[in-house]
Amino acid sequence: MKDEPRSHPFRDSSQDAASADRIPDTQQTRAPAYRLAFTDQDFMTREELRPIRLQLELLKPQMIMDERGIETTVVLFGGARIPEPAKRDSAKTSALADLSPYYDEARRFAQLMTERSLESYGRKWVIVTGGGPGVMEAGNRGAADAGGQSVGLNIVLPHEQAPNAWVTPDLCFNFHYFAIRKMHFLMRAAAVVVFPGGFGTMDELFESLTLIQTGRMKSIPFILFGKDWWEKVVNWDQLAEAGVISPEDLQLFAIVETAEEAIRVIDGWKTPC
Repeated sequence: MKDEPRSHPFRDSSQDAASADRIPDTQQTRAPAYRLAFTDQDFMTREELRPIRLQLELLKPQMIMDERGIETTVVLFGGARIPEPAKRDSAKTSALADLSPYYDEARRFAQLMTERSLESYGRKWVIVTGGGPGVMEAGNRGAADAGGQSVGLNIVLPHEQAPNAWVTPDLCFNFHYFAIRKMHFLMRAAAVVVFPGGFGTMDELFESLTLIQTGRMKSIPFILFGKDWWEKVVNWDQLAEAGVISPEDLQLFAIVETAEEAIRVIDGWKTPC
């Protein structure tokens, strides 16, 4: 975060935190009770402090993106296991290898959107991904290809997980709470783009569509890549025919095949009646 001028005459918290590290080493100063509350990790991770941690996790990315002037984003969801075409031979299954062209399409789409973003000096249409590998990597990589910035919203997982190399470092965040991470995906979203993926992708797809369907979120361009894929994994017509969704709900999203087609959908998007 950028340094802000002090607006009061009191010592700030960073000064006192530094001073606290230089105190004499005594039995009293080594006791956990003596630690400054905001620097005491044992205290901050207590069960009772969960509401504070939730608030902090909401505030930190919000404040940083505000300071960077980011106004709107393009959310890119998709499978972490989809390889780039050059590495398709390393895919665990042939079916997964066959999905590798979506890596290039995601990269191309992100590049085109970032070129548009640069027209607003990186304030609008900023690519945001989950910050991981696969389609997420392709999205951040495409933004870098265009010479622009992109956001990565990583999450701490039980297995080793690290940001991909193309996330803009100053916009690379890490979350403990899935719920807060999901909020940050959609708080600035001007469009949502979904590529083939697994449980995480499906979760993000249907949760976002539910928010739009129920009016909790305004309708924005919502695009799925890959007609063959989506019609195989979801029987959209059956949902409407059974009455569990309305036929009009099928107009909440569009299915495309190429990055250029997705751009046209965004430019021509009309809010469903």
